[in-house]
Amino acid sequence: MKVEHPNALRFILQDEIYLLDEDKNYYKPGTSNHPDQHFNPGTEVETKQVNFNYLGANKKNFLIVVNYPEDEFMHQHHLTALESVLTRKGYNRDDVAILNMARHASADHEQLTSFFEPKIMVLLGKGSIPVGIEHPQFNMPFNNNGLSLLYTFSFDEMMTNNDNKKAFWEQMKAL
Repeated sequence: MKVEHPNALRFILQDEIYLLDEDKNYYKPGTSNHPDQHFNPGTEVETKQVNFNYLGANKKNFLIVVNYPEDEFMHQHHLTALESVLTRKGYNRDDVAILNMARHASADHEQLTSFFEPKIMVLLGKGSIPVGIEHPQFNMPFNNNGLSLLYTFSFDEMMTNNDNKKAFWEQMKAL
């Protein structure tokens, strides 16, 4: 069933709906989101800014996206290896932002780019691909509107395979 006017919902859904405390401020009378106000399809709805917990300071707009469900950011051994690669490229931890997608699974590509404003984005492993990036070319950097993007091996895949390490390093040198 398609409902074209939000006020019609109260006639269809007769059960009570409860809001979480952090969402109650968005639905107070007098705001454009209040359901009792007249709906105007041309009204712009303000979206809530997403905050990310990440490692680094993002000083050079270099975003590294990983996927570690058991860790806050990254496995320590893998972080050490990543920092070694970054040092060879002339970067340090403050220059980059390391984001664990396992902690921000609902974040999409648009939210990441608006928050971090990356010039370079590296996706380490299949689990690091945010929603909104459809089938990036594997281990082939490409430029999209000023954003250099590389989707490559995870550190789990690299730590046990020297060919994967070499392929990763060759692509990192090109960024």
